[in-house]
Amino acid sequence: MLTLKAYAKINLTLEALGRRDDGYHEVASIMQTIDLHDTVRLAPAADISLTCDDAALQSPHNLAYKAAALLRQASGYAGGARIAIEKAIPVSAGLGGGSSDAAATLCGLNSLWELGMTTAQLEPIAAQLGSDVPFLLRGGTAIALGRGERVRRLPPANVRWLVVLTPEVRHVGDACGKTAALYGMLSPANYTRGFLTRKLEARIRGGGDVPAQFLFNAFDDVAFEAYPGMERCWNTFAELGAREIHLSGSGPSIYALMPRREVGTAIQLLLRHQHGLNAHLVSAIQP
Repeated sequence: MLTLKAYAKINLTLEALGRRDDGYHEVASIMQTIDLHDTVRLAPAADISLTCDDAALQSPHNLAYKAAALLRQASGYAGGARIAIEKAIPVSAGLGGGSSDAAATLCGLNSLWELGMTTAQLEPIAAQLGSDVPFLLRGGTAIALGRGERVRRLPPANVRWLVVLTPEVRHVGDACGKTAALYGMLSPANYTRGFLTRKLEARIRGGGDVPAQFLFNAFDDVAFEAYPGMERCWNTFAELGAREIHLSGSGPSIYALMPRREVGTAIQLLLRHQHGLNAHLVSAIQP
């Protein structure tokens, strides 16, 4: 049996550059993995099966199951695998939990099935599963372009401690997917040209720190409209001392950089125990 950690991610920047002819949006984003993680266990079997400690995710629609099926089809492998997932990353929260489970499954089965595929060979399969999956094959710090599938690795970002808060709020327009609903709320006024992402990329490549004022997410402007109840959680986070709060991905998770671990611990504990909110103190990680 193989046991793997599937790390969550945050978006240090997420710029929407405009709508493409295929209906997707062109984006520019700098992503960073954090040490909050699911656990994925893989064992050889005659066919593919999946179990999860969250029963709602125990389905052939799970991205990890789809990843195994796509990899078997692409490689021609005759056997299967038992996939078992223990969730710690909040579900559908902008932290890439499902995508990370899929990426870990691809990497793990490549080893378990002795396929010998390179990461570059796994990337086209990962791109079929979602725009975050190619990045999460390696994790660390990277810039993502296109619809998010074109990934270029960066040196480790000088980011240490963060508090991530995942409010229990539902997005408007539940008839369509969350990400599609959020993109549908953007207007040309929310589009940027990628300069903020390029500016932060240059700073990271130069070995500089990551000032909070360099962070950006196009969905911040529509967050309160998209997630009724979000404003209260956002304001609570700010009142406890968080500065430069931003969504991760299309939310609803929000995060803020912390100057020291002690400050982050205090804010996380107050969010969790005084306000009953799902908050984590995390650190950036380079898997």
